[in-house]
Amino acid sequence: MTAQKITIEPVTRIEGHARITIHLDDSGAVERSFLHVDEFRGLEKFSEGRPHFEMPQITQRICGICPVSHHLASAKSCDAIMGVEPPRAALLLRELLHMGQFVQSHGMHFFYLAGPDLVLGFDADPAVRNVFGLIEADPQLALKAVGLRRFGQQIIERLGGKRVHPNFAVPGGVNAPLSIQDRDAISGEIETQIGTALEGVGLLNGWVEKNRDLALRFASFPSNYMGMVDAAGRLALYDGEIRICDPAGRRLEQFHPRDYLDHVAEHVEPWSFLKFPHYRKQGWPQGSYRVGPLGRLNVIDAIPTPLAQEEFKRFRQIADGRPVEGSLFYHYARLIELIYALERIDQLLAEPEILALDTRACGPAEPRCRGIAAIEAPRGTLVHDYSVDANGLIARANLIVATGHNNWAMNRAVESVAKSFVHGPAVAEGMLNRVEAAVRCYDPCFSCSTHAIGRMPLELTLIGPDGRVLGRLAR
Repeated sequence: MTAQKITIEPVTRIEGHARITIHLDDSGAVERSFLHVDEFRGLEKFSEGRPHFEMPQITQRICGICPVSHHLASAKSCDAIMGVEPPRAALLLRELLHMGQFVQSHGMHFFYLAGPDLVLGFDADPAVRNVFGLIEADPQLALKAVGLRRFGQQIIERLGGKRVHPNFAVPGGVNAPLSIQDRDAISGEIETQIGTALEGVGLLNGWVEKNRDLALRFASFPSNYMGMVDAAGRLALYDGEIRICDPAGRRLEQFHPRDYLDHVAEHVEPWSFLKFPHYRKQGWPQGSYRVGPLGRLNVIDAIPTPLAQEEFKRFRQIADGRPVEGSLFYHYARLIELIYALERIDQLLAEPEILALDTRACGPAEPRCRGIAAIEAPRGTLVHDYSVDANGLIARANLIVATGHNNWAMNRAVESVAKSFVHGPAVAEGMLNRVEAAVRCYDPCFSCSTHAIGRMPLELTLIGPDGRVLGRLAR
């Protein structure tokens, strides 16, 4: 029997809500740990009956942090349903919107959410171990970090009319061209923002130099990895094929997103509303994999921009060319992708066609009854799969979200760190913060990732006008 159970609730500095339970034995050693995702959002179910062309606006309401990923994945699925190919200008603008989200999301996570642990220390007073403590410790860097996130958000606003839940991508393209003024305004800031991203890399690398043993062993374990690649095997965030590699870096599969169900299955555990996707051929749990920045950099062959590619070469040296296993290196991979996103913005803006007025498909359509698309969200591979009836209404929707792909990995990370750093019966706050930090490596978005797996526990209490409890129903 478990002698002591510790509950961390809520897990802090993440998007959404989760709790962790740590079970200790009589000697104070950790027996088991669990990451419980208790949120419930039935978006897939209440999307049924809606016109498919509404989905780019509906699905992005899942989240206020990564709405662009759902917006674009949904639009790509609707392209497939309509049987149309957006004009090149529309594809360039969609990718520009996507890169703006990567900048704001990756910048926010490293500087605001992960940074306090690295700059101030895992054992720092929780009252100062936050963004305000960072501002006090390095006000100039904090100000630059705010500017970096603002830059990404303003790209989204310039294209989609607002910073959160933009109205931009539509089936077959986008609803407005880019103006010369907005192009020049974005372009004028890129060099400054790349400088901030490089400062972040310097900050992280300095921390790793001083704490190399911790960085290498913190939530470090072998796994498969998954991410999208282009035709040359390079990093691809908007479009590409999905590649799965084994713990040694050997390619297991590479497939088109429409074939995802041939390669990905989902497992259910009774203690979480979040499913456990895994590589179908290997089964559960042997086929578990990791996605997101670390997963992507462990499956790609190269990055198609110069500064990010140079940093990627250094990243690959960490494990002598093999996949990097330590979860803290998610932060390094995230910063490399941040540099790539900024460089890619510069490349996109240099394309003359990005100013074209032809931004929506107007040729003949070949409607289909199903549309499947994938995109790399900041947190990892995101799949939107819609089936429609003869009237184009959603008959069935299935979303596999990045945080879901990482569910097994986050649980493994929590247990690994708990067993390494938590020792009872007296448990220091810094021990528990390390366990939370294991989750923060993956930058989870639990609002996105939770949806129906069966019957949700429910209790209904009937209270009379005088405040007395008249009855309870539970399931």
